[in-house]
Amino acid sequence: MSRDEDEGDVDAVIVGAGLSGAITALRLAEAGLSVLCLEQGDWPDRAGRTPVHDPESELTAERYWQRDPDVRKDPTDYPIDNSASDITPLMWNGVGGSTVLYLAKWNRMTPGDFRVKSHDGVAADWPLSYEDLEPYYVEAERIMRVSGTGGDPAYPPGEGPVEAGVPVRRFGKRMAKALNTLGWAWWPGATATFRGEDGVDGLHAVKSSVDISIWPSALAAGARLQTHSRVRRVLVSEGHAVGVEYVDRSGAPKMLHAPTVILCANGIGTPRLLLMSATDEHPEGVANSTGLVGKRLMMHPYGAVVGVFDDEMDSCVGPLGQQIQCMEFYETDAARGFVRGAKWGLQPSGSAQNVLRSYPWNTETETAYFENFHTTIRQRYDHSPLWTIIAEDLPVESNRVQLSPTLVDSDGLPGVEVHYEADDNSRALLAFHTGHAAQAMTAAGAVATISDSVVRASGWHLMGTAVMGDDPAASVTDRYGKTHDVRGLYIFDSSTWVTSGGLNPAATQSALALWSSDHLIEQRGETR
Repeated sequence: MSRDEDEGDVDAVIVGAGLSGAITALRLAEAGLSVLCLEQGDWPDRAGRTPVHDPESELTAERYWQRDPDVRKDPTDYPIDNSASDITPLMWNGVGGSTVLYLAKWNRMTPGDFRVKSHDGVAADWPLSYEDLEPYYVEAERIMRVSGTGGDPAYPPGEGPVEAGVPVRRFGKRMAKALNTLGWAWWPGATATFRGEDGVDGLHAVKSSVDISIWPSALAAGARLQTHSRVRRVLVSEGHAVGVEYVDRSGAPKMLHAPTVILCANGIGTPRLLLMSATDEHPEGVANSTGLVGKRLMMHPYGAVVGVFDDEMDSCVGPLGQQIQCMEFYETDAARGFVRGAKWGLQPSGSAQNVLRSYPWNTETETAYFENFHTTIRQRYDHSPLWTIIAEDLPVESNRVQLSPTLVDSDGLPGVEVHYEADDNSRALLAFHTGHAAQAMTAAGAVATISDSVVRASGWHLMGTAVMGDDPAASVTDRYGKTHDVRGLYIFDSSTWVTSGGLNPAATQSALALWSSDHLIEQRGETR
């Protein structure tokens, strides 16, 4: 084991350069801490790999921008056995994390999402509230330059997005009128996009992925970022985290000392690292005295409903983030036969390739080709908006991440197995919501609808595998992400989520990273 003399020791080492890691690095560096972030992947090669204006970009993009790491097979990924999962986990391992690929939909959780046990008698309440996070939501929206329309009645009064929302296009206006007719609430969708200098019409919106929106500022503030550095173990001595071991670009093992270790490797990568860090003193993995590390995985079972219209709908152009959203059926109604709810986001169906191969079209691919090919394209392309349905799933201990006994990554470290079942509550919830979303499409004038109530390749949101709580006997971290078992070891990513809500998680994860970082800075100041 060697030390890189150029690195020296640092105040804090962050594992993972995605959304949580970037925000944490920015915050700590601005507070004057020496920070080094270790990232197993690289910077996304936006210019060299399938430029957006390349005539073949639709086809070639899948080779590099593939969301499924087991299909992408990049040497910086780790293998995931999802054969025992109803949903395929998706992620991007590199600078920017999965914000490189997300559609930038931006939704705060509601006050009730933090009180599921109190309201509905299931799962558990969070050890913090919407009111605790509200100022951090506001700040995250400023940092990420979120665009949208304030005043959504689904939330308490307060400050809203900082940028004007992108224009609602023809299909969004059409659907809004239909929802008005049905008496169902809707609101313009907020997105982490902002208009480029030439984007006065909103067609040139820039997606706020953190390799673009945060890392330049974090580096300017003094944070350091080291790519192709795969962390393989958290180092613990006498109950305190003292640094990490990692493998560098050449495959050589290295050691980095730091009194503060912050894991931001997502809801699969973080438990993987904690389990890989097992020692004789911690045989079940670091910070795992409760046995909860890797358990209670939540992935937001996902439904999709597309409507086909006779007239052109502007549904082939971006940005792909939601035009409008509907939360009419977000809260529990016992008469429906299930608990909790979902948010619908209306978005373009996109390119000619998408309307053949993407969800939910892929449920009917056998009718799309051969003699039906040209007719299918004419009927669907620019004629078919899409409802995407983010459903809350409840924490279940059998839904879990564990180390694979057979799969290894390019450095010989174990891959993971994912065991996940969409339970009866999730399936009933999604059947209800896809049915009602299809009803909305018909009310807007769709001549046909196609639905997929549980989209398999949809596991973008990875939550709950190192849960936070006030009781050390029933949780992995406290409300600030500090692990109960190991001093100086923190988890600032979505592993700590108690429940999932039924909304895209980027807003809450950004706010949590700011909340946790500020507390860490405050505690550090008090102990000096």
